[in-house]
Amino acid sequence: MPTYHLAQLNVARPMAPLDDPVMAGFMGGLKELNALADAAPGFVWRLVDSGGEDATGLRLADTGDAADVMVNLSVWESLESLRAYVYRSAHLDALRRRREWFRHPDGPYAVLWWIPAGHLPTVAEAAERLARLADEGPGPAAFTFREAFAPPGGPVPSVGAQSRP
Repeated sequence: MPTYHLAQLNVARPMAPLDDPVMAGFMGGLKELNALADAAPGFVWRLVDSGGEDATGLRLADTGDAADVMVNLSVWESLESLRAYVYRSAHLDALRRRREWFRHPDGPYAVLWWIPAGHLPTVAEAAERLARLADEGPGPAAFTFREAFAPPGGPVPSVGAQSRP
């Protein structure tokens, strides 16, 4: 069992309320994408609201500019397993359509970081990592797929030439 797991946060500002026809394509496919993630090799956990289905009712913050920012927070066994789900599954089709449903982000909209196996990150912790990525750029504490870092004491992830120790 690995000592560290990979946490990921991605955020988005919807183009319209979730029950608006503009969001129908996203909302109509969400249950299937969540089931695909839940069954994906290397999947550990994802944030859900009190209904247990998804996290569409949760926001990055309750006030200010972040009050309309949706969150997707999950934990994976490895960078490779998350990458396979994001880029080599039906998730990729939804990712390609994101501009139909979500506003263009003003800054980073996704962040990755290593956590001790068994730890479940909070939205506040994830927001801090995203802010760190925005302020400092990629580093061992907050990084991206393009500039990935190894877990503490671990080998460099084998997902691309850009990965760093």
